[in-house]
Amino acid sequence: MASRSHYQINLSNPASYTAIDSLTFMFEFGIDSKYSKFTNEIGSATSVDANFQYMAMKFQITNWMATSIGLLPFSDIGYAIQVNEEIDNVGAVLTKYFGAGTVSNAYIGVAVEPFKNVSIGANLNYMFGKLNKNAEVYFLDSPDFYGVQKYADFRLRDFGLDFGAQVTLPLKNKKHIIFAAVIENKPEYTSLFSDITQKNLSYGNTIDRDTLHYSDEKRGNINMPLTLGGGVSFVKEDVLEVNVDYFHQGWSSSTFFGEKPANITDLNKFAVGAEWIPNKHSIRSYMSKIAFRTGFKYEETYLLFGDHHINDFGISFGVGLPVYRSNSTVNIAAEFGKRGTMEDGLILEKYARLNLSLNLYDLWFVKRRFD
Repeated sequence: MASRSHYQINLSNPASYTAIDSLTFMFEFGIDSKYSKFTNEIGSATSVDANFQYMAMKFQITNWMATSIGLLPFSDIGYAIQVNEEIDNVGAVLTKYFGAGTVSNAYIGVAVEPFKNVSIGANLNYMFGKLNKNAEVYFLDSPDFYGVQKYADFRLRDFGLDFGAQVTLPLKNKKHIIFAAVIENKPEYTSLFSDITQKNLSYGNTIDRDTLHYSDEKRGNINMPLTLGGGVSFVKEDVLEVNVDYFHQGWSSSTFFGEKPANITDLNKFAVGAEWIPNKHSIRSYMSKIAFRTGFKYEETYLLFGDHHINDFGISFGVGLPVYRSNSTVNIAAEFGKRGTMEDGLILEKYARLNLSLNLYDLWFVKRRFD
């Protein structure tokens, strides 16, 4: 949250947008792939997934104002689960749970420097997308029993705001310390929810279907949590940067259509990261210009099952590869971690994630002069 890089876009704090030269334009996009192994007392399963991570651009408006525009995912659903059971006097029962969808955040942010070494910024966020959660029950050995299906859709389209600040404390020998904070004060989003529950019975080519419950799209409110974050960065220009962050979201006070969701608690996250560049301006050694990065995180997620707070721990390693004769960078990062527990029938996830992003750095508004 305290990073103020002149060569990267920091999406963690809108106050960082002013860290850009007057003639510079930056464009970034990234993709994320993940391998997970899920284990519980019964067995294990694996999954491989790849997703769009983000897209953003940044440029200066005046010497004291800059802006950023971007698109990034906010929430995803993607699952398909089958449960086979044998029930007395009923026989084999098959239950299917499946869901899909994404909620995305398109933002435009502005940052200003009202005083030297002080920057404040804000993002206007537009949340949009659709999620669906479905369940179906089939009685395989009892053809006279009605199957039951429930389909629920959730749609979100609304605006919100978040804010950030950074204060730089200059030191000697091109060193400085940056203090940062971010806040999002319980944004409220208007959303639409619809669901249908039905039963059906098949007789050859004939289907006897009856609607048990139907609700057309109803408008309601989602009260998101209060979000607070703070960070400190120590920087030796073009050589070393060390960042420490703490992040809190008060999910226990959030409501969805007037109700508090079950198994939800507050989120707390602590992270440390570092970047080291041997010799950024070397003209002889490409290896000396590579940015080497590492970090770790510990997160108490917003999930709570009984007495078990689902925690997430991960370590990461990465490099920033400079593009020849340019300030553009290819960024590659790998993260390894685990989340959850196998106690009391819960699931432990061990994962490996690979991130790839490309930063395109260009000069705009340059007036060419010839003698």
